[in-house]
Amino acid sequence: MNGQSDSSKNIDRSGIYNFFYWGPILFQIKLHSQDLKKCAKLCSKKADSANEILAGVIKHEHYVNPLEYQHILDPYLISFRHAYNQWYGKPLTKKIVTMQAWVNFMVAGEFNPPHIHNDCDFSSVLFVKIPKNLEEEQKKFTGRGGGPGSLSFTYGETQLHSLGNRSFSPRVGDLFIFPANLTHFVFPFTSKGERISISANFRLD
Repeated sequence: MNGQSDSSKNIDRSGIYNFFYWGPILFQIKLHSQDLKKCAKLCSKKADSANEILAGVIKHEHYVNPLEYQHILDPYLISFRHAYNQWYGKPLTKKIVTMQAWVNFMVAGEFNPPHIHNDCDFSSVLFVKIPKNLEEEQKKFTGRGGGPGSLSFTYGETQLHSLGNRSFSPRVGDLFIFPANLTHFVFPFTSKGERISISANFRLD
């Protein structure tokens, strides 16, 4: 995918045609199990509370050491740079620095309302642990939207023939990186147990 040219050469009976990708990059990659275990060790309810800076209706939100977290993510940020280059048609030459990181221990009934992150360039979400019955709860969901415990993104206005919303069911080890001003939110769920995720903000130096 390239932001400055067609995504690929496509041919049908009427000839060659192009279609173009545009809008914000939304990057996803899965962490190796050993790296995910390292991230899990950074999550503690004994760490300082991060509630005062966050939008979530979540009781336990605690800071994570940003330097230790970035050390684990550095190999995956290389892949993000490659995706950035493919999406925007230009390399990301600046250094990616983790400004803040925190863990959300989300339980039944809690949620994150639609919000953006300020004073940074990119944000991220990593799924560390998912309640045992959440996947089954999602299968039973028959309403519209992302469903219980899903991470959702919205961009621009809802229009005919336009894709402005994406939702993802949480999967352990999935890391999402996206522009900090991209609106995102998390639906509540009813399953017992904790939905543990690490979020981080990055700046470009």
